[in-house]
Amino acid sequence: MKIEKVLIANRGEIARRVIRTLRKMNIKSVAVYSDADANAPFVFEADEAVHIGPSPSSESYLVQDRIIEVAKRLNVDAIHPGYGFLSENAAFADRLKSNGIILIGPSSDAMRVMGDKLSAKQRVKSYDVPLVPGIDEAVSDFHKAKEIAVQIGFPVLIKASAGGGGKGMRLVEREEDMEEQMKLAQSEARSSFGDDAVFVEKFVTKPRHIEIQIFADNHGNVVHLFERECSVQRRHQKVIEEAPSAILTPELREEMGKAACNVAKACDYAGAGTVEFLLDGDLKFYFLEMNTRLQVEHPVTEEITGLDLVEWQIRVARGEKLPLKQEEISMKGHAMEVRVYAEDALNNFTPDIGVLKRYKKPTADYVRVDDAFEEGMEIPIYYDPMIAKLVTYGKDRTEAIDRMIEAIDNYQISGLRTTLDFGKFVMKHKAFRTGDFDTNFIKHYFEDPNVLKVAMKDEERVMLASVNQIWDKLLEKQNEEFASKDV
Repeated sequence: MKIEKVLIANRGEIARRVIRTLRKMNIKSVAVYSDADANAPFVFEADEAVHIGPSPSSESYLVQDRIIEVAKRLNVDAIHPGYGFLSENAAFADRLKSNGIILIGPSSDAMRVMGDKLSAKQRVKSYDVPLVPGIDEAVSDFHKAKEIAVQIGFPVLIKASAGGGGKGMRLVEREEDMEEQMKLAQSEARSSFGDDAVFVEKFVTKPRHIEIQIFADNHGNVVHLFERECSVQRRHQKVIEEAPSAILTPELREEMGKAACNVAKACDYAGAGTVEFLLDGDLKFYFLEMNTRLQVEHPVTEEITGLDLVEWQIRVARGEKLPLKQEEISMKGHAMEVRVYAEDALNNFTPDIGVLKRYKKPTADYVRVDDAFEEGMEIPIYYDPMIAKLVTYGKDRTEAIDRMIEAIDNYQISGLRTTLDFGKFVMKHKAFRTGDFDTNFIKHYFEDPNVLKVAMKDEERVMLASVNQIWDKLLEKQNEEFASKDV
């Protein structure tokens, strides 16, 4: 199929990222933008740019009619949805197909199957993919849910069937808490996804979040591009990612890669996708969900494989076979990514929206910065507060970590708080450096929102002259505790 012009139905750093590959492939780019993004770099970097509405995404980036009208008026061949917004919207995929526009992504059928956690579990059952013990049907009756939880054994997780991002999810450690937590999960699921269907599954202790990048074409070929470790999270959302994982053996990597490919086969998948697993303390893995789009953290996979994932997406959308077979794909070195959010980590990661009074990126041949802003710009309140993705590459994990610390020190941002300090805290923490951590990293080492109270005594706090000293004091305390006991 011919793809000579692509509209990017997204904004920020992912729009810039897609434009770079389109330019490399000699494909024309069309950006769409809201009021808040009128002066954003991606608008000026595209070959064409069209204003599509007010700042709120519900009035711009989520308005399907407007995006399709622009695509047809400018004779666009395909649309790249990036991540978020309409990237996993099956109805949007159907509408593009009916209008003769190629979606650079999977089919609407695959989106629907994998977009619902219960249907996804039911579909992969016959493909020898390990599942977390629990039920694979929605429940709304509290008594039935409680009966299931007792059979499984506490602790359990109540999870919304639709959606993700940790919404509609509740951990229940005691039987007497079941009713209250189920009501809370259903209420949040209803408000977030318009669907209060929930299911119950066993809570995996010491869980690590490991995801496998897969690619499939329309000729029956499916490959995996190894794993990413995404266990450092706040509010069930990733903050730091790396590739490969520090804990996977070659045998386990091959086993998980095969299972991920089977998930793709279970829904006749085509394009880029990510299969997410939970890995327990005994190195047993369980299917969690599949994201039917490009991931925020795809750069670390690109760094260790040397591949351009956006280019692969476009080639698959054009009807081509995958560029490489499984045995031709290899990885080298280690990559680390810190998401740089406009958030105050010392205040429970509260968004700290403001103006980038100073903004200087680190530069080195082993540093990659995928960002969306320039000095003097304001971080809009309407969207996710991510400023950039800071990525470092090294010959091994230790070098990638040390280079990340150096890159953070050389990243100059003033005018608002960011998560750079938190990223450095993690990079220097013994639990992270030794690979002895799980998704409870923040809970174990960073749980108190007012972290200063656990970091030092009152008189010490008054004497400190800078935020850097606060982080150093906290790190010193945590590393001492990690060395003295097994958390």
